[in-house]
Amino acid sequence: MTLLHSPLHDRHVALGAKLADFGGWEMPIEYPGGGVVAEHTAVRERVGIFDVSHLGKALVRGPGAADFVNRCFTNDLRRIGPGQAQYTMCCDDNGGVVDDLIQYLRSDDEVFLIPNAANTTEVVRRLTAAAPEGIEVTNLHQDYAVIAVQGPQSDEVLEALDLPVGHDYMQFREVQWRGRPVIVCRTGYTGERGYELVPTWADAGELWDALVAAMTAYDGMPCGLGARDTLRTEMGYPLHGQDLSLDISPVQARSGWAVGWKKDEFWGREALLAERAAGPTRVSRGLSVSGRGIPRAHCAVTREGEVVGEVTSGTFSPTLKHGVAMALLDPSMAEGDEVAIDVRGRAIPATVVKPPFVQVQVRQD
Repeated sequence: MTLLHSPLHDRHVALGAKLADFGGWEMPIEYPGGGVVAEHTAVRERVGIFDVSHLGKALVRGPGAADFVNRCFTNDLRRIGPGQAQYTMCCDDNGGVVDDLIQYLRSDDEVFLIPNAANTTEVVRRLTAAAPEGIEVTNLHQDYAVIAVQGPQSDEVLEALDLPVGHDYMQFREVQWRGRPVIVCRTGYTGERGYELVPTWADAGELWDALVAAMTAYDGMPCGLGARDTLRTEMGYPLHGQDLSLDISPVQARSGWAVGWKKDEFWGREALLAERAAGPTRVSRGLSVSGRGIPRAHCAVTREGEVVGEVTSGTFSPTLKHGVAMALLDPSMAEGDEVAIDVRGRAIPATVVKPPFVQVQVRQD
């Protein structure tokens, strides 16, 4: 299979990035000069910049587009207004998660979507199949790029480019930068204060270069998707395909906060209501590792020799200097319980905890 490339691919190659397949896209894992740990630390302490242009983009437009999207996805778009974004999920009839995504509410008649890379085509297909007359669903995957600027000094980097800062979390501004359109949203996948910028595909290179130049004053770094994964895991943020999937529902993943339970309609509603009422057979919990060893997805979790669950995401935490994991456990397991994780045949001790694993002090001004 031929891998797709972001509009910034030549920049990553020039920097000597280690590249890998992410949802059919060849994207940077890490850059020379420190690797994942150094990039992770830059975001926690200063600022880092990520190319996440592999993420999907789609537009739903037409009379009543917002109401239509609200009848499809789990979260309640009526909770927000134009200029705000919202985390939501696209579920199937069984309550499994086809994708988790961000929806940008532009108006009652226009919603911009950012799904995960590998799921964009399927999300667009489902929306198109369900769309009433007058509603148009367009796949814009390679029309726009996405650049994330994350870290305590992200505001300063954007200010150096005369881009807007200071708007509330999950709010966005649509502005002109050097005469070209760009969306600036107070979102991110790291837990730190930060922004995600959505320029057109053609304008991404110039914007990236300007951001890289601006962040040098703050000892910032270009960061790969390896650091993005350790950062999101420290915060307990789910990754589709591991912590959410067609087999892992929002109820099991403890993502019910992103479900509009009082809505009359959304895909998977009846199945999810039934599961919530009956109680899930497994529940996502955090695991803080006290022994030597790095937990990985699919490692068995045991208590007194009995299997009580399985790791869905695991990594070494550069901030805490030990392993952390998210796991689907038997509902009887509670915070404070001591368990073991089978890491290559060794039983590594761990404690059940509530994520996030790291407490981040995010500047709110």
